[in-house]
Amino acid sequence: MATALAHGLSNRGRRVVAVSSRSRTSAEELAQAISGCRAFGRNQAVADAAELVFVTTPDDAIAPVVSEIRWRPGQSVVHCSGASSTDILEPAREHGAQVGAFHPLQTFASVEQAMENLPGSTFAIEAVEPLLSILKDMAGDLDGHWVELKANDRVIYHAAAVIACNYLVTLVGLSTALWQTFGIPPDQATQALLPLLRGTIHNIETLGIPQCLTGPIARGDTGTIRKHLLALQRAAPALLSAYVELGLHTIPIALAKGRIEEGQAEELRAMLTQPGWQEHQ
Repeated sequence: MATALAHGLSNRGRRVVAVSSRSRTSAEELAQAISGCRAFGRNQAVADAAELVFVTTPDDAIAPVVSEIRWRPGQSVVHCSGASSTDILEPAREHGAQVGAFHPLQTFASVEQAMENLPGSTFAIEAVEPLLSILKDMAGDLDGHWVELKANDRVIYHAAAVIACNYLVTLVGLSTALWQTFGIPPDQATQALLPLLRGTIHNIETLGIPQCLTGPIARGDTGTIRKHLLALQRAAPALLSAYVELGLHTIPIALAKGRIEEGQAEELRAMLTQPGWQEHQ
């Protein structure tokens, strides 16, 4: 996160003057890559050198780090947590600093991917003026978009991000596990599923939800759903509850698309929630 922000903002003319880290080596590597930036061994030295400080620690470390620093009036302190509000920056606010949150709605699996993925992302911002406008401008500097959130919005916002990002990984993991029941190893299964995933993302982007929905629930195909349930009961019973729950949440999307009627939706709900489908073995 820190590396991607530093490079992105520096490339757009923002002066990144100082950096510190738990690892002095990583701080020095970043400082060497950014013109005019210095690496410090103490967080306080960075706070003393900068007008606006980004705290890019893990979430649980934000409050302890902020509480250890002597902030000054007029300074700006911004964290990059998705789920936390600016309340965790209260020690800085008590010293007269402005506080804010600046969370990129993006996945950062490595430094390289962070730098590649950051441009174009949406940033969830929480702040008051004049810091609010500064953070909006920084989102624009990073070729991004912004949404302004209130403190009590942030946890639900972050939960939505987890569902869309982290749990997508989980779903692919469940799919590749099913491929192993017919002898295809996970790596090969993942490669086979990637074009399907890309096609789905493309359809979401171009058609939107609900029109992008395909598959048996979108068609009201109870026969296929019954076959799935029976097969999962035999081959992977531990996944049966996940399949049912996801199916139930898919039915309203199918209704919104207009390809099924309420009667078909009720039939699908009954099949997913009642044990009657087992009688058709």
